[in-house]
Amino acid sequence: MTDAATDRLTVYADYVCPFCYLGREALRQYRATREEPLAVEWHPFDLRSDRRRPDGTLRPPADGHKDDDYFDAVREQVRSLRERFGVEMAIDVARDVDSRNAQLASVFVQMERPDDWLAFDRAVYAALWQDERAIGDPDVLADVAEDVGLPSGVIEAALADDGVERRLEDQFEAARIRGVGGVPTFVYGDHSVRGAVPPAQLRRLVEGA
Repeated sequence: MTDAATDRLTVYADYVCPFCYLGREALRQYRATREEPLAVEWHPFDLRSDRRRPDGTLRPPADGHKDDDYFDAVREQVRSLRERFGVEMAIDVARDVDSRNAQLASVFVQMERPDDWLAFDRAVYAALWQDERAIGDPDVLADVAEDVGLPSGVIEAALADDGVERRLEDQFEAARIRGVGGVPTFVYGDHSVRGAVPPAQLRRLVEGA
């Protein structure tokens, strides 16, 4: 999704990433300081691809891949950044949530109702990180869609559309080809930064100042 502006920032993100939610707030704060508009183009990224079975369910994290110390460190980082950016959010709700259905719905809304996409995207993040709802559940996504004024049946249509699935896979592949290995990743021109970086770092990325 893009906005009309001269400058353009590309952001790769996944709904289940707490740092993506925090990064959205950092970006909002940076954009609020600008005199000129900044277009933002959002691209999906699949954090759960290595755990997804052919039937769509998630495998448990591989033994030894990420231990309790790792997740403790992540929680502490999220807690610190939450306070720094002034964000209200849960600390640890998404380890076993798959965002694929939400990503499919997002692509469909962006294609079919682009003017409603940003509200839907924000509402999906809020459903997970504020309300602690399982955004992989089609019924939850239908509620989110209804809350932002999307027509009844939009989620069912999104999840039944093979073309949407192919488009999403193409976007995932494009991210891999570009070398995106984690999210959020912010790309401006030939430069990029990764993580929930503060607004000042986003300013340096875009403005070189």
